[in-house]
Amino acid sequence: MNGFGRGVEAGQGAGSTVSETGGPTVVVVVGTRPEAIKMAPVVRALRRPGGTTRVRILLTGQHTDLVADVLTSFGLEPDRDLALMTEAQSLYDVAAGCLTGVRDALAHWKPSLVLVQGDTASVFFATLTGYFERVATGHVEAGLRSGDLGRPFPEEGFRRLTAVLADLHFAPTPGARENLLREGIPEGRIHLTGNTVVDALLQIVADAPAPRNARLEALLESPRPFALLTAHRREAWGEPMERIFRGVRELVEAEDELEILYPVHPNPRVLGPARRLLGDHGRIHLVDPLSYGDLAQALQHAALVLTDSGGIQEEAPTFGTPLLVLRELTERPEGVMAGVAELVGTDPDRIVARGRALLAEAARDRGSRREANPYGDGKAALRIAAAVEAFLGVSSDIPGDVT
Repeated sequence: MNGFGRGVEAGQGAGSTVSETGGPTVVVVVGTRPEAIKMAPVVRALRRPGGTTRVRILLTGQHTDLVADVLTSFGLEPDRDLALMTEAQSLYDVAAGCLTGVRDALAHWKPSLVLVQGDTASVFFATLTGYFERVATGHVEAGLRSGDLGRPFPEEGFRRLTAVLADLHFAPTPGARENLLREGIPEGRIHLTGNTVVDALLQIVADAPAPRNARLEALLESPRPFALLTAHRREAWGEPMERIFRGVRELVEAEDELEILYPVHPNPRVLGPARRLLGDHGRIHLVDPLSYGDLAQALQHAALVLTDSGGIQEEAPTFGTPLLVLRELTERPEGVMAGVAELVGTDPDRIVARGRALLAEAARDRGSRREANPYGDGKAALRIAAAVEAFLGVSSDIPGDVT
């Protein structure tokens, strides 16, 4: 076996053709841009020519334009959008909207299975609605744990609660599978699949779209090295995020040739400090959130990535890009253990010291990056599709004998 256990392996799904057979209906719930990225390959795998399920995409609307852009990149359209996003919305607002909106959608479509991904409010409240409505739920990217309910908040709580109610658990790594087993999840309900974000990344890179962001295009054409920065997590708001930004600025000032590309989250708690502490530096470029195709190219060509994002911790290792994690804890320890990521937290001195060291290593080892991702091999979505079809008792043309 290849390390992903008993799951089925096969090549990528061929396109996004909708399977409109008389088979059971699967509702795929998407709330945020990362969910759209990681669920798009699953939808495509279930909708492959010859597939035996109806698939309906339900957007909760936590993210709006960001999700639409991702779905368009994969040739997908939502079947219903709850449009929950409002200015200054709270977790209570999202919870109430999800519970009623998802309930109405399930009543309309009468699905046999709901699929959710990750650890957002959409994930848990859609799972809770499925439980109330006696509809089975499958959890993609199950079993991630930081061990601290406050970090990340509220995601750690949402994913633990989802595990209690879900019927199928798609673990991306052996470590995630072990977490679920320790919590008493029956072994037969857990499927070791790899992470679908690797599937998504490989699909987008294979299409090789031209850069849409002018600043990224200029950096790709420049001989100077650039680093990709992403920082937005709720638990970093305030002083921790200001420490991150001070460290990034000091890193740029210590490296005369280095430029920084920072796609800034639109939340004022992020955008305000970013503009104040970084916006006046000539080699730090604050840009709007990148399309997924542009993000893939930035990850592929950056000399260094600095991030507090979970998804980017999984994506950067595909290209062997050096990665500093701007958090004290991570629920994705596989990258650290594999030597493709380092935890530096929010301390400016650590950010500068390790950033400079990794940039020096990258310059010295240029052209010989390690490109092996501990999070997956690009076939997770088809493993999930095969497990879903087996659970629903429908025929599947996905071969189960690939090692």
